[in-house]
Amino acid sequence: MTAKKKFTVIAHRGASGYLPEHTLEVVAMAHGMGVDYIEQDVVLTYDYALIVLHDLYLDAVSDVAVRFPGRSRQDGRYYAIDFTLEEIRTLHVHERVKPDGQPEFPGRFPHRETLFRIPTLTEEITLIQGLNQSSGRNVGIYIEPKSPAWHTAQGRDIVKQVIAELAYFGYCGRSDKAILQSFDTHYLEHARHQLETDLKLVQLIGENSWGESDSDFDFLRTAKGLNSIASLVDGIGPWLPQLVQLRTGGNLDSTGLAGLAHQLGLFVHGYTLRADQLPGEIVNMASAVDLLINRVGIDGVFTDHPDQVLRAKSPGSNLG
Repeated sequence: MTAKKKFTVIAHRGASGYLPEHTLEVVAMAHGMGVDYIEQDVVLTYDYALIVLHDLYLDAVSDVAVRFPGRSRQDGRYYAIDFTLEEIRTLHVHERVKPDGQPEFPGRFPHRETLFRIPTLTEEITLIQGLNQSSGRNVGIYIEPKSPAWHTAQGRDIVKQVIAELAYFGYCGRSDKAILQSFDTHYLEHARHQLETDLKLVQLIGENSWGESDSDFDFLRTAKGLNSIASLVDGIGPWLPQLVQLRTGGNLDSTGLAGLAHQLGLFVHGYTLRADQLPGEIVNMASAVDLLINRVGIDGVFTDHPDQVLRAKSPGSNLG
């Protein structure tokens, strides 16, 4: 490794490789590891409380089906917006499980243990700011209002609520250590133009087949597509396979997307680097971090295992 550059480490749902995602415990763990930012996914409850939860529904990470049988929608899911905050506070959180009840990541924290709770956004920011004060560090907020178009269809403006909550805690502009991210370009425009936020904005880029939003991700990965959002957002957040490709002979190299973004002054934060989900061509996390920084040239990464990324980019490895 030869590069010496700033590389931002974002704890993906906290240090979620070690404890259940988005709990206060996993946030505290990530903060103690020395990350730059901690990510929050946010949804709304029935009574308009902002809670930190990756999915619109509760069943993949909690015992909601046991505690509230019969409260699912027709698709079998238990949506957070159908429950009050008081009801959600009674739930026990566990490691993420698949529909068959088996753990999504078998080697992680035991999925049958239910020691944890779902926090509100207020609670999580209060914890991070408190740890910032006691540690003398300045760990940032990296927040995604989940599925804003879906929330609009339920009669809620989740982006407006999130921006108001961030402002309450002092996060108002680009100089504050908070970033607002979304897969939905329309709602990033809503945030910037109608709600007039000066926060840093990030366009997340997925695959059109995922159905994350009406945004055309194939278009957004082109020079023309990136140029269309360059005056709106400060950076992009692509899926790692959109940044790295397998060349002839088995070598991994850049797709060129990061370079296109940099030409327009946009930073690039890729997602999601997991020590227990590395492609076969990458032998360990140190190799992955070296690839992302020195060959792909991105500016930061979302990771479930922030301690391992931080070690790989430590001064001893010439990555600052």
